[in-house]
Amino acid sequence: MIVTTRFAPSPTGILHVGNVRTALHNWLWARKHGGRFLLRIDDTDLERSKEEYVEGIRADLAWLGLDIDGEERQSARFALYEAEFEKLKAAGRVYACYETPEELDIRRKVLLSRGLPPVYERKSEGAPVPEGIAPHWRFRLDHDAPIEWADMVRGPQHFEPKTMSDPVVRRADGSWLYLLPSVIDDIAMGISHVVRGEDHVSNTAAQIQMFEALGAAPPAFAHEALLVGTEGKLSKRLGSLGMANLRDAGIEPIALVALLARLGTSDPVEPVTSPEPLVESIDFARFGRAPARFDEAELALLGQKILHHTDHGAVADRLPAAITAARWNAIRPNLMTVAEAAGWVPVFDGPFAPPPAGDGDGPVLAAAAAAAPGIDWEADPWHSLTAAVKEATGAKGRALFLPLRRALTGRDHGPDMAELLPLIAKDEAVVRLSAA
Repeated sequence: MIVTTRFAPSPTGILHVGNVRTALHNWLWARKHGGRFLLRIDDTDLERSKEEYVEGIRADLAWLGLDIDGEERQSARFALYEAEFEKLKAAGRVYACYETPEELDIRRKVLLSRGLPPVYERKSEGAPVPEGIAPHWRFRLDHDAPIEWADMVRGPQHFEPKTMSDPVVRRADGSWLYLLPSVIDDIAMGISHVVRGEDHVSNTAAQIQMFEALGAAPPAFAHEALLVGTEGKLSKRLGSLGMANLRDAGIEPIALVALLARLGTSDPVEPVTSPEPLVESIDFARFGRAPARFDEAELALLGQKILHHTDHGAVADRLPAAITAARWNAIRPNLMTVAEAAGWVPVFDGPFAPPPAGDGDGPVLAAAAAAAPGIDWEADPWHSLTAAVKEATGAKGRALFLPLRRALTGRDHGPDMAELLPLIAKDEAVVRLSAA
């Protein structure tokens, strides 16, 4: 069997971090097993689906490095759904219903008032058919067969179909709901594993009988705990946190991938510069049942750690030309995002206005300005400079190093000056010290 997974978003909005986590885990599982990862655009809602969202989904997956091995669109598969629906109709596994939403709501309330579960009550065979009303269609669950499967995250699952309502699979206007087309597509696309959120567990129970009614073995299922925000409950913020927001914030895609790959598992979140370690380690048996907590601050910190291990070649196309490999290696421990590197160009090449010298800094700066022209810039200029100034003034520690850092970089903090100073031209450094 070729392991085949799919990501099936509806193009009615942008992808958010919860969607992306689902896509990522499907992609990781397929890549671990040398299988296929497919994109299925669930655009049966023709009124709400928009092409701009389809393009956005593709772009977001590409930004994250989640390459796809094939794409299908449900709007192009209506003939297949119709054919399979007719088979189910002929077998008596789908049936017409004529209740209005108002009637169904009243009946649910009556059942609840009696302390009974609000399960749809089938009409007896041969019940009169109302005139002038188009039916909606339900899938007839087999009440005699308990529904069971071994979930890769949740373990053994058991549902009694008689406690479940027969699900509506087709509306009165002929349009399709999610459940049946998804099963038909999973069969036709050869999906071996379905990885999705735990909010689909009851859907899976009904869909397992749909697979069987269509003569197919169900795929393996993994239902993951949902993401929550830092406030400890389902967050509207997570539902609006799209990839464009994260790109604009300077988040590295590999940082988001590294975080979402491990959230909800017993494995530590670690800074990685490629997805290979994440592919190797994905194991749904290591996923917990507790909600997975997504923290933007943790994401930003992880991104910073990853930058500290990122080679110049991986980001060169996003850096100013002045930031060479040596300069990148010097400043990357001080960056939160790649975009911040541009702010270091004046530090290396000027021009910039150094902050005013502090009280008592004058002798240190004067000694540095006098010593700098005679220093060999190819042989550890920082230690040569500080040694000369210390000998001339007796300054040491912060009183020695901080005035020189400010004069040479315009900043109180930054990379190790022994690594940074050789990357500033000697003439430029002499001018800065003299001006200070």
